[in-house]
Amino acid sequence: MSPEYLAGKEFHHNMIGPVKDFNDFTKKFQTVMKELCIGILRVEEADLAEGRFVITVAEDLDCSGLPELGTQLCSFDEGFISALLECFSGKPFTVKEVDCWCTGDRTCRFSATMNVG
Repeated sequence: MSPEYLAGKEFHHNMIGPVKDFNDFTKKFQTVMKELCIGILRVEEADLAEGRFVITVAEDLDCSGLPELGTQLCSFDEGFISALLECFSGKPFTVKEVDCWCTGDRTCRFSATMNVG
């Protein structure tokens, strides 16, 4: 397991805890992220039945405010979010950053897909 994934699992265990409803999970995740100044989380798209999500993190602690570097920097967030979604749902997810502050976007955007199989 990657350090990012382990960090996400511990974050979920210690900061979010067991939550059954996706809206409650999202609200708690948003609140803790903001309170700890990690970032401002928003769920842009959610398809619970298909296990697909688009999540943004504005003011991301990893890269917000850095100059354009032409490369995405938020690989930590990918593993972190993947673990959080798995802890909530009980199913593994693949998370990929699709927009990043460091590639000229003003928010970091992640596509999350439940692993089937």
